[in-house]
Amino acid sequence: MKKLLGLLFLIPATGAFAQKLDTLSIEKIMRDPKWIGVSPSNINWANDSKKIYFKWDDDASGDTRLYSVSPGDNKVQKVSIAEQRDLAAGYGEWNKKHSQKIFSKNGDLFLYDVKANKTTRLTNTVAQEDSPVFSGDETKIIYKEDNNLFALNLNGGTLVQLTNFVRTASDKKSKDKPGEQEQWLKKQQLELFDIIKKEAKDDKKDSTETALLKPDKLKEIAYGDKRLSAVQISPDGRFITYRLTKRADGVQNAIVPNYVTASGFTEDIPNRSKVGRPSSTSETFIYDKRREAVYPVITSEIPGIKDLPDYLKDYPDELKARQKENADRQVNIDGVLWNQSGSNAVVIISAQDNKDCWIMRLDPVSGKLSLLDRQRDEAWIGGPGIDDPGNAGFIDDNHFYYQSEASGYSHIYVVDVTSGAKKQLTSGKWEVQTLQLSQDKKTFYFTANIDHPGITHFYSIPVSGGTSVKITGMKGGNEVILSPDEKWLAIRYSYSNRPWELYIQANKPGAKAVKITNSVSAEYLSYPWRDPEIISFKNRYGTDVYARLYQPKKQDPAKPAVVFVHGAGYLQNVTYSWSYYFREFMFNNMLADNGYTVLDIDYTASAGYGRDFRTGIYRHMGGKDLTDQVDGVKLLVDKYGVNPKHVGLYGGSYGGFITLMGMFTEPDVFAAGGAIRSVTDWAHYNHEYTSNILNEPFTDEQAYRKSSPIYFANGLKGNLLMLHGMIDQNVNYQDIIRLTQKLIELHKENWELASYPVEDHGFEQPSSWADEYKRIYKLFEGTLKK
Repeated sequence: MKKLLGLLFLIPATGAFAQKLDTLSIEKIMRDPKWIGVSPSNINWANDSKKIYFKWDDDASGDTRLYSVSPGDNKVQKVSIAEQRDLAAGYGEWNKKHSQKIFSKNGDLFLYDVKANKTTRLTNTVAQEDSPVFSGDETKIIYKEDNNLFALNLNGGTLVQLTNFVRTASDKKSKDKPGEQEQWLKKQQLELFDIIKKEAKDDKKDSTETALLKPDKLKEIAYGDKRLSAVQISPDGRFITYRLTKRADGVQNAIVPNYVTASGFTEDIPNRSKVGRPSSTSETFIYDKRREAVYPVITSEIPGIKDLPDYLKDYPDELKARQKENADRQVNIDGVLWNQSGSNAVVIISAQDNKDCWIMRLDPVSGKLSLLDRQRDEAWIGGPGIDDPGNAGFIDDNHFYYQSEASGYSHIYVVDVTSGAKKQLTSGKWEVQTLQLSQDKKTFYFTANIDHPGITHFYSIPVSGGTSVKITGMKGGNEVILSPDEKWLAIRYSYSNRPWELYIQANKPGAKAVKITNSVSAEYLSYPWRDPEIISFKNRYGTDVYARLYQPKKQDPAKPAVVFVHGAGYLQNVTYSWSYYFREFMFNNMLADNGYTVLDIDYTASAGYGRDFRTGIYRHMGGKDLTDQVDGVKLLVDKYGVNPKHVGLYGGSYGGFITLMGMFTEPDVFAAGGAIRSVTDWAHYNHEYTSNILNEPFTDEQAYRKSSPIYFANGLKGNLLMLHGMIDQNVNYQDIIRLTQKLIELHKENWELASYPVEDHGFEQPSSWADEYKRIYKLFEGTLKK
C-alpha cells in the first residue's frame, strides 16, 4: 500500500484521573494523551470464537496489558502470562471446513483444531518457517523457509522440499579434453591388455547402476542478483509462481542530521529517496513441476500496455519521443489468486505509472493472460480496496470478486472468469471501505458510509447480489471484527467527542451492542466537549463539501475565525467518529471557548467521497483543495457573521502545505497561518505518494511549479508561523529551511520559524506539542482580534 502524507494514527489513551477540567488551556490539553484515557486496541477473536482479546490500559498507569472478554457474560479479565504463552495466533490459514487453522509463531508451525480446542506444534527448528497454507487436498501443509517451499504431510509426517531456489546454478565441472597423444595411448592400452578391457567394462556397469540408483535431483532455479519474493504453489501442486525484482541503479537517498544525541556528536539518519527516483522492475515466473520448465508470465500482450498518459499532450516533444519509442510500460503483478481446485488463476496487475489496474485470467501452462477487467484512470488508480489482492478472490471455481471505482465510487464486482461476464453488486454515491467473504462463500460482509459520508456501518449482501442489510446501529464510527464462527461482532466504536470503546453485538440486524470498556477519564468527561455540527456547502464548482463547525457561545467582538486543515490529503476527518486529530479537536474547542468560529473541512482530495473528489487535485495541489478553504471562509462570512479580515488557518503536513499556499496565493483571505511540518516543494517529497498526483518533476514540471509553495512565497502579506521537527523523516527539515532562505532573499519580515530538535514528523513530546500550539494561539490572538 502507498504512504499517506501526515497520516498520524494517534490512538487516544484512557485514564481514571479524578480532577475536574474547568477550563481549557494549551498545557492541559497537550499533555501526554493518557490523561484522556487509553482506548482498547489490537482487538482479536480467539479461534474458537469464545473470547475477544485486546490490549488495554484501564487505569492510564502506562502499563498496557492483555485482557479478554467472552460474549454472553461480558466480563473483562486480565489474561495470565501462562494463557498468553499458550494462545494460538489470531492470524493464519483456515481449512475449507473452518475446523483447523495453520499458523506460524516465532518461526515455527502450529496446527489448531477447533473441536478439540487444541494447538499442536508441527516444527521446532532454528530455521524460520512461515506463510503456511493447506494444500489443495488438505493432506499437507505448504510453508516457506528461506524463500523455498516445503510440504509437510499431516498424516505421515513426511517432509518434502518443493523448490530449490539458488543464487547461482551449480558449476558443471568437467575435466579438460585429453590431447591426441593421450587419446592414442589410452586406445593402445585398451587394445593390448585384457585386464584393462575388463576394468573398463566393470566401470561402465558400475556407472550405469549408480546412475539408476541415484535419486532425482530437485531442479535448481537460479535468480542471480535479483530479489526473490511472492513464492506460492497452486492448489493442485503443479505450478509454482514467484517474482524476481531488479533493484534500480542510481537511487540517492536523503540524510537527516540528528543534533541532540547521546554521543554529543551530530549523527546522520539515513532517509528516503525523492520523487522521480529510478524504480525497481519485476517479472513474475511460473515453474511447471510436471514439465520441469520455467517461463515468465507474458505481459507484452496486456491491452493498453503501450498507452501513454494524457498529460504528455502538454509536452509535445516528449510525447513524440515516447510514441517513437513505443515501449511497454513497466508493470507489477501484485498477486496470483487460485480457485480451490486449482483449475483457474487470476492475477492483479498494476502499471508502475499507476494509470492502470488489470484483472486477468492466467493460463499457467503457457504464461499467457486474458483480460477480465481493466481500470484506467488518467489521474491515478486508488480508492478503498482497489488493486488489493486482500480484497479479491474466488467465490467458487468460476466467479471472482474484486472492487472497482468504475462507477465513480468503490463498489463490489463479480466476474465469471470463463465467460468474462461482469456484475456490479453494490452501487450508490458511497464507498465500500472493507470487504470480507463469509466462510460458506454465500455472503459478503462490508463496511460502508451509506447513511452519511461521515458514518460507517457494517453490512451484508448475498454474493449473487440483492439488497444490502445494515447490521450495526450506533451512529458514529464502527470498526468491526467478525468472529471466526461469524456469530458475533467485536466493535470498536467512537463518536465525535468520545474516544474508542469496545462493544460486543450478535451478528444480527437490530441486535443490541453491549459496551464492554469504559476508558475515558473523569477529567475528560468533566468538560462539555462540543459535538461539532457537521454541515455541507457547495464549492464554486457545485460540489458538496462537508465540514465540522465549532461555534462559540459568545463570539469575540473582532468576530475572528480559524480554518483547520487536516493532513494526509487522502484522509477523512469530517466524521461522527473520534478524530485522528484529537489534539486539534481539543484545540478547536479551546478556540471556540475564546470567541473564535472554527471550520474543519474535508476538502477536495479527502477520502470517503468517491473518485472525482479523490483525484480533484491531479496535477495541481493547492488548487481545488485550497479554493474549498476559501469557499468555506465565504460561508463563515455570509452565514456566521465572521469578519473577513480576521481569518486564520493552520494544519500539519498536508495541512501545513495548504496553510502555506493559502498565505502565499490568497493573502487577502487569510491574515495569519500556522504551518506545521509542511511540504514546501513537492519535488523534494517521496516518490510513492507524489508521483501519483503530480507525475515526475522531469516529466511534468508544470504540475510541480503550480503545486509547490516555494514558487509563490513572494505573495506573503499576513503573519506566517512555520513549525517543523528537525529530525522529520517524512517531510525533511531541509524542506522548511529551503523556504526560509527563499523568504530571506525576498526580504519578507512577517514570518517566524520554530524548530523542534528531537521531533520526527509526528511529535511525541508533550512539551513540543504544548510549545507549538501556544505559539499558534499567540499568533491568532495577536493578529485576528485587532
